[in-house]
Amino acid sequence: MKAYFKNAVQENLGSLSSLHDTPGYEVIEGDPRCSMRLDVGSSSTSSRLGIWSCTPGTFRCIEKGDELQTVIEGKLSLIMDDGNIYDFEPGDSFYTKKGERVTWKIVETVKKVFFTYDSANSSVTE
Repeated sequence: MKAYFKNAVQENLGSLSSLHDTPGYEVIEGDPRCSMRLDVGSSSTSSRLGIWSCTPGTFRCIEKGDELQTVIEGKLSLIMDDGNIYDFEPGDSFYTKKGERVTWKIVETVKKVFFTYDSANSSVTE
């Protein structure tokens, strides 16, 4: 069993490469810095579970897998290509689909629990 509580201390997150240098990401405002911890799976498995964190800033990306996400700390807005804007805070969950273009506006440093499934990796034994 793995339990995640909002506003609980999440340790052992590793820093990720700058979004400025990450293919598929376009930084629009600020210098958002991300970190992550995988609790289940790896970058080569079809499903992954973990914690992701990002400091304030705005960036656009194309989602790399179907993902269910729950905010456990901070505030963010997602701006969809159709112009809809969704605001999230601790306790809120959302689902994004692989291939969706999303603009992420991190208002306050965010930590979220995520479960991602990428059918392109489904032949990998987990």
